[in-house]
Amino acid sequence: MKRPKPAPDAAFLPKDDSLRQFIGYNMKRAYLVIDADMRPTIAALGLRPATFSALAIIVENPDITQSALGLALSIERSGVVLIVDELEAADLISRNKVEGDRRSYALRPTLAGRKLWNDAQRRVQEHDNRVLAPLSPEERAQLRDFLNRIEAPSATDRTG
Repeated sequence: MKRPKPAPDAAFLPKDDSLRQFIGYNMKRAYLVIDADMRPTIAALGLRPATFSALAIIVENPDITQSALGLALSIERSGVVLIVDELEAADLISRNKVEGDRRSYALRPTLAGRKLWNDAQRRVQEHDNRVLAPLSPEERAQLRDFLNRIEAPSATDRTG
């Protein structure tokens, strides 16, 4: 039987200065705060982070193939199939044969999927506003830009 973890004593939180010097550690700590608010926000709509992200990509790219969805989300084919099955079972997307390619499916949002996405997008924007309240609009834009630059391949990566 698993014992519950005791809640941390606010009076005695271990120092983590040696870790705070690393960007990755700070990003992880910030992610934990964001994720703790995000999950219940989308769970209220019957979504998980993976299904929320997939629905967003499908709404923005109607008739995207499952392979392209996997590339967009950086997940393997088996993971895509599970997510697509879940979204299809909830009647949020339809899976349609691609003409001329018997192995591919085009994913399209249903009307219910588009409506749910609109609601989810509004709620997640409210979530962002809550967790990013300490940052000004300019700082939020900068943060997005910095994170996108980290993710984007550098010029030397593209030229080899």
